[in-house]
Amino acid sequence: MRLRLAAALLAAHLPNAHAAPSATGLWLTEDRGGIVEIAPCGAGLCGRIVGMAAAAAPNEAPRCGLTILPDATLGPDGRYSGHITDPSTGSVWQCSLWLDDADTLHLRGYVLLPWLGQTQRWTRYTGRVTDRCDMTS
Repeated sequence: MRLRLAAALLAAHLPNAHAAPSATGLWLTEDRGGIVEIAPCGAGLCGRIVGMAAAAAPNEAPRCGLTILPDATLGPDGRYSGHITDPSTGSVWQCSLWLDDADTLHLRGYVLLPWLGQTQRWTRYTGRVTDRCDMTS
């Protein structure tokens, strides 16, 4: 029931939601080192780390569960914008994210202006993550 309600709420915020893929779900980061779960929250989307390739390393464990995308809201151009935290440094960047026709999530982190940034391409993760934050295929 909750899943259907969350999906309906998200669909209400997406243009042409019945035809467009959703940005919610599990995403494998470009460097393949982590899994981020993106889910509806408030009027937009939030993302948190739920899986890591090196979760067993003592200095990595605290990152699991960390919200790195707290406030992405949908803009008139169909892209989400907000802030993202680099879990390695704690630096906070402005960001925008969008899906392409191949269901790849593009996440552009930047300072001041979007063209002063870098885009990563995240792919859907179809494996599992364990309670210990380990990634499995």
